[in-house]
Amino acid sequence: MSLNLIMNTATSGLMTAQTQLRVVSDNVSNVNTPGYVRKIADQVAYASNGIGAGVEVARIRLATDRFLQAASLNAEADAGRYGVRAELYDRIQSLMGDPGGSGGILGQVNSLFSAFSTLSDNAISGPYRQQALSQTQVLFDEATRIAGQIQAVREDADARISAGVARANELLSQIEAMNVEISRASVAGGDTTGAEAAQASLIDQLSGIMDIRVSVRPVGGVQIRTGTGMLLAGDGHATLEYQRAGAVNAETAFDDIWLTEPRGAKRSLLDHLGSGELRGLVELRDQEAPAASQRLSELVTRIADELNRAHNASTSVPAPNSLTGRNIGTSFEAAIAGFSGTTNVAVTNGSGAIVARAEVVFSGGTMTVNGTAATPANFLSVLNAELGGAATATFNNGVLSIQATNTANGVVIADDPASPSSKTGRGFSHFFGLNDLIRSDRPALYDTGLTAASPHGFTAGETISFRFAGPSGARLRDITVQIPPGATMADLVSALNDPMTGVGRMGTFALDAQGRMGFTPLPGSSVSYSVVGDTTTQTTSSVSLSELFGLGRGVRSSRLDGFSVRSDILAQPSRLALARLDLNAAPGTSALSVGDGRGALTLADAGERTATFDAAGSVGASSMSITRYVSELAGDIGGRAAANQSRADAATAVRTEARQRQASHEGVNLDEELVNLTTYQQAFNASARMIQAAKDLYDVLLGMVQ
Repeated sequence: MSLNLIMNTATSGLMTAQTQLRVVSDNVSNVNTPGYVRKIADQVAYASNGIGAGVEVARIRLATDRFLQAASLNAEADAGRYGVRAELYDRIQSLMGDPGGSGGILGQVNSLFSAFSTLSDNAISGPYRQQALSQTQVLFDEATRIAGQIQAVREDADARISAGVARANELLSQIEAMNVEISRASVAGGDTTGAEAAQASLIDQLSGIMDIRVSVRPVGGVQIRTGTGMLLAGDGHATLEYQRAGAVNAETAFDDIWLTEPRGAKRSLLDHLGSGELRGLVELRDQEAPAASQRLSELVTRIADELNRAHNASTSVPAPNSLTGRNIGTSFEAAIAGFSGTTNVAVTNGSGAIVARAEVVFSGGTMTVNGTAATPANFLSVLNAELGGAATATFNNGVLSIQATNTANGVVIADDPASPSSKTGRGFSHFFGLNDLIRSDRPALYDTGLTAASPHGFTAGETISFRFAGPSGARLRDITVQIPPGATMADLVSALNDPMTGVGRMGTFALDAQGRMGFTPLPGSSVSYSVVGDTTTQTTSSVSLSELFGLGRGVRSSRLDGFSVRSDILAQPSRLALARLDLNAAPGTSALSVGDGRGALTLADAGERTATFDAAGSVGASSMSITRYVSELAGDIGGRAAANQSRADAATAVRTEARQRQASHEGVNLDEELVNLTTYQQAFNASARMIQAAKDLYDVLLGMVQ
């Protein structure tokens, strides 16, 4: 071996040891730096013309493990997803309150029925009446407040989605910029570890926003894709787009999150988003929060309906001079058809004696008033004639009204005890809402009683627009359907279900026996729909098609903030209907009693009466009492909150474990670095001694020559 070769070998060893010591120094100085990944200098031998010529550092790399990194990124995405769901759903649960306590809407349900139970013991007590009415109004005021708060949670989630999209775009841009820097440094043979460490930190942040897959590029840097393979960075970076909704209500239609790949097409991100904070926020905004709102809306609707059922079965003393119903959303002819049983329209004087009475009998599709045959078309005329001018019934804009002619008289509706009138499970007065205690500013009951042969009442050419979405929430398509020329409900349903001009390629609409309209997806399909536009207006009631049948989740949820106690009863508690009309009272004697509290008992028992609840959220239609529904709702909300928190805790634990394992592999071990420090110091010293020995040999040779 020549002295030059010895000198070169020793010099390479010296420089390599110096590089190794610099790497050790960097590792030790960053031992407490969060997220720091230790460096490793890959040392290799090199040869010249087949002869060993020393050592060199081929590259300096980070001590990463792609499997541990993938596990950590997945854990970060899951923690982000379930963390935001648990955080925001906990806010929803806190709004509901404890069903066993007095606070919150669930606890106030019990307080409401308790107040009416107390009133039944002293029906003439003004304070007790006022207390019961106040408790009722408090319940519906609380429902209005909660409706607003749930939408505030959704608005918060929507704002965070917008911020998350903006942050993801920023991170993708920075990651791609790092790719360029790393590639240039790799080509030049420079140290890329600093840029790689910075890029790894950016990738960790991105993984909390969305689930990603990371692979190393041959030219240096990384390629990032979504969990389903959509390119995000590595050959240019993708761009995410989202238009925030702004003010959010129950019927707000949200925009998709759009992803445009580098030099690729624009498509919905939701189909390619499996986890991460964005997925959790979308699930909370579009599924969890609306489901809670729908169930609470259904509960409040049934409370109002059962209170109205009890109130319509009774009357105040003295009876009110007029009864004005709710907008039933159909023509009178369609509404009066389909009743069965017997009801009575009575006019009473100031003493409670009946001065006029019309017995209405519905039987087998026919109807009579005091024995006089009537049809849906002339029913009101026959009724007014049989009342002999003592009262007049009218129907305008979907509302039935009956008013006594003499201002000192009152109007009472009373069903026959043995054969009460009924349509869709409601008596005559209840169906038309003639003596409702609770009013709503929009249609709240969707069992219309319409049949295939009933006129729909909408104008041909008006349109309703549906938006269909897949299981991920991504938009599939928007479909606009025109009201057909045909005038019957059968014609309307056929137009809705037309496979070319309707929704037939997505599913089918159908009327059930109670006149409810429901949608069923095609077999094997999991599509859902919402209404994004509705220009329809029924000629007789000015109600739209979506309002009449409660089409779309948003319409049904929007009922929640529309209920209130009738203003005239709140102002005058004496108008609260607590007495029952005695149909067997002798002529000239009072048929009403001031102290009659049977109506209060019926109101108090309304919470225990079996009611029919429509499907809401993920819960199907059912029949049960209001108190049981309250318990099940409380359990459902609490269970979901606990499940979300449990998933969040589990995901956080997995993330912590993944980070610890990754840190154990990638982090700095001082004992190991001390060994490396000693090893490379000795290597440095050995190389230095070789150089010194070579120098000494040179000196000897030179001395011999001289």
